[in-house]
This record gives sequence, structure tokens and C-alpha cells, in this order.
Amino acid sequence: MTADRRRPDHRSDHRGERRSARPGERRSARPGELRHVMTHLLTPLLMCIGMGLAYLGAFANPAPHHLPVAVVGTGTSAQVLAQTLNDRAHGDLEARTVPDRATAIGQLKKQEIFGAYVAGSGTPASGTAAAPGARTTGGTDTADRTTVTRGTHTTGRAATAPGAGARKTPELLVATAGSDTSATVAEKIFTPLAAHQGAPLKITDVAPTAKDDPTGQGIFFLMVAISIGSYASVAVIGGAGAVLPLRLRGALALGTSLVVGIIGTLFAGPVFHLVDHGLAGLWGMAWLYSAGILLIGTGLHTFLKRWTTLGVMALFVMLNFTSSGGIFRPEMQNGFFAALHSFWNGAGFVEGTRSHLYFDGHGLAGHVGTLVGWLLAGVLMLGAAGLAEKRRRTAEAEAVANAGAVAAAAVAATVPEHAPGRSGGQDSARADADRDVDVEEEMEEAVGV
Repeated sequence: MTADRRRPDHRSDHRGERRSARPGERRSARPGELRHVMTHLLTPLLMCIGMGLAYLGAFANPAPHHLPVAVVGTGTSAQVLAQTLNDRAHGDLEARTVPDRATAIGQLKKQEIFGAYVAGSGTPASGTAAAPGARTTGGTDTADRTTVTRGTHTTGRAATAPGAGARKTPELLVATAGSDTSATVAEKIFTPLAAHQGAPLKITDVAPTAKDDPTGQGIFFLMVAISIGSYASVAVIGGAGAVLPLRLRGALALGTSLVVGIIGTLFAGPVFHLVDHGLAGLWGMAWLYSAGILLIGTGLHTFLKRWTTLGVMALFVMLNFTSSGGIFRPEMQNGFFAALHSFWNGAGFVEGTRSHLYFDGHGLAGHVGTLVGWLLAGVLMLGAAGLAEKRRRTAEAEAVANAGAVAAAAVAATVPEHAPGRSGGQDSARADADRDVDVEEEMEEAVGV
């Protein structure tokens, strides 16, 4: 058998010819091929299960859990009203009293509370105040008969009843930039109290969002765009870039995160006007967030291979989007997602951006620290991948060397000895050449080339 007939590409061509179907001939699927497809179908099915559990578990039935609110006042009536709210909420609320309106605004801007009720001048005794969601004897929800208006910091006046003196309008202070859904829940809680007083409830937003982001959820969807750009790039760097050295793959990940951060900043500012200031700080947090995802994903690819997509989706979509606080804050979620909110990277980005844009940087250092922590986790993951790949290369080199030694010994044992002389020397040279080809081919067979 000549060397040309034993080359791997030559054999593969013959195998391809044997596998070629004749025109009109139907080829049946082989068990191995079907098993291969079924194995790959596991990934989307597991994604479906994971997304359903995560999104429905986090968003399907939002309800307040120890939502902090306040009643403004120092008298007995304010204290009794706060205690009544706690008793009737059965753990849904954490009502407290604050001495004055300025203190309530300060706590709202620190996101220590999510609603503060300033009672009007004719507020009934707390023992007879309507509970949240209470109904009148006619069966109509009292909140339905109340006009809810959003105003400014100035105090308005409600219409006076015949024969009664002027009353100070009840007021609810909220901060929609912290969470529009939490502010809405606070309105539903305190609207029946104002309705029982017979006065409209005035809503004052002490931390409004940007004009083009009225619900404040634009930050969440910005995080979604940055996340997709980041973890989708992991598949490219880890898959198509697998032949590159790990150090170069890490550099590509950092460079890609810079570009993703710029794209996100352009979306937030010039394109959709979600924010009207602080773009430099926003870009910094977007870069930290994206870099953490890319470095972790690039490192994970060394260990997970084709399961990397499922892994990064579990980390940065299923658990990340649901715990970020972009739609519902942790006070509106169950304990699992509320706990994740305290240290997950999506929450660090969303809350850090809110703090930077709307709350004078209160708590910003902690949120940036969360993003830096995930970035460091990515660096550690990349280091672990480097060690694993180094051990893998060493093991492969040893396997090739051992296979080559075994093949060389086997070939040498089958080569006949030739008598000395000129023609014998030529025969020996030709045999050596053939043997070299055979050894090379045996080594290729051993390592699967």
C-alpha cells in the first residue's frame, strides 16, 4: 500500500463516495445521527423550562412583602394609624412614622421608604379609617370614588363640604424613579384613607424620571440590550475563537465590552433620551457590567463547551433579569429573587444607574462594588480556564508522544533487515522513507487526525 492511498484525506474522500446517495435514493437516518440531534435539542428545551420557572416565578404574582411606607406626624393618631396599617397588612407593609415632611422626602430619596402619607386636616380617627381596599356598604370600592392627581411640592386645597371649614388635602409622597410599581402600590394603599376623609389624594413625586422614560423601566430594558450583546458575544469568542490563545480571547472580551457599553450609552442618551445627564457614569457602569459577563462566559466556555449558551443564559437572563429590580423591586417579590437582588450583577447595574441619575449618588459605591466584584469573578474564571487548558495541552502532548513511540516500535519490528551494499543501501533508504510515512500516518491515526 502506497503512502498516497493511506492519507486520511484520501480515505475520507472514499468514505464520502460510499456515503453518497444515488439520484432519487432515500437515505435513512442512522441511530448515531438521530442521537446527536436529540442531544442538541436538550438545550432549547432546558431554556424553555428555565425561562418559564424564572419569569413566572418572579413576575406572575407580584405582591408586597414588608414594603416600607411612612405616616407623617408625631402625634398619637399618626402612631395608631401606622400600627393599624401594619396589623391589617399581615406582613405586607412595614409602616412607620416620621416627624415631618422633609424627613419623609429624605427617606424617599434614600429609598428607605416607598410612600409617605401626609394626613389632611380632617382625617378620621385611625380606628375608623378605611383599610386598604375596604368597601362601602353599597359594595363600591372607596378608591374608585377618589380622584388621584399628581402635583408639585406646593400644597393644594380640596373642595370643602357645606357647612365645614377648609380642609388640608391629604398628600402622598412617592419617588417613581426608584420604582414606578412600588409607587403605584403605595397609591393603592393610601387612596382609601383619603377617600374615607372625603378628599382627593394629592400625589407628589419627589424623584421623577426623565421625560422620555415615564415609568423608569427604560433602564431595565437598556440592561436587557447590553446583556444580550454581551452573552451573545461569548458564543463567538468561545466558539469561533477557540483556536486563539486564552489571553487573546480575554482581550477580545474586554474590547467587546467597551463597544457594547458605548452602544448602550448611545441608546440611553442620544437615541431614545432615557437619561438627560450623567452619560459618562452610565457608560462606566455599562462597561463594568458587560465586561463581567464576557469574562465569565469566556472562561466558562473552556469547561462547558456547547453547554455554555445555556449556562450564561441561566446566569445572566433567568436569574439576572428577574432579580434586577427593573420591573418589581425585591419588596414586591418572593424571598429567593429578593435575596439575589442584594448581590447579582443586573441589580448592581439597575440600582447603580438609578442612584447615579436620580438619587444624588446615594448607595452608588455599593452598587459599583457589586459590578466590580463580578468583573473580578470573571478574571478568576479566566485564570481557572487558563490552568485547565494548560493541563489539557500537556495531557494531549503526552498522549501523542506515547502513541508515536508505540507506533514507531511496532513499525520497526516489522521492517526486514537488508544486506550491506550499494543496492542494499538504496533499499534501506527507501524503506526508511516509507517507514517515516507509515509512522506519521500511525501517529495521525492515534491522535484522531
